[in-house]
Amino acid sequence: MTEALQRAEALIRTIPDYPEPGVQFRDITPLLADASALRTVIHAMIAPFEGDFDVVAGVEARGFLLAGAAAMEAGAGLVPIRKAGKLPRPAASVDYALEYGTATIEAHDDIRDGMRVLLVDDVLATGGTLVAAHTLVERLGGRVVGTAVLMELTALGGRDVVGDVHAVFTG
Repeated sequence: MTEALQRAEALIRTIPDYPEPGVQFRDITPLLADASALRTVIHAMIAPFEGDFDVVAGVEARGFLLAGAAAMEAGAGLVPIRKAGKLPRPAASVDYALEYGTATIEAHDDIRDGMRVLLVDDVLATGGTLVAAHTLVERLGGRVVGTAVLMELTALGGRDVVGDVHAVFTG
């Protein structure tokens, strides 16, 4: 890992017992607030996929921030993948299981048939959200050419569910 990436990783804070007891929340806002660190991680996130995608799809909510920066850096478009009820004209939706219940994500029809999509999120934990996002992109006719996350929480086994994921940091 480069010195710049080590510096960026050091900016990520772990907040114990948030939002509930036992959860170790990864606060990336200090990294986002540092222009140099943000630029470093965005470059690292998209480097394996340069030239291989037409659009970046970002998963709500912190994934939007990283996906927007990645799209700008790559000269690509941006498609938000939102929680249910947040879009005025969702074209497709996917339900997925959470630890306690289910959730739904949606997207507009801005992903067209054959469009090459780089899927971006902040953290890979158990993988449910990213699997649902893959399914959503495919329902819209897109082709996921890669998945990039800022951080993978390896102990939670998300990679076993999602498959190939490029993670800048692991923890």
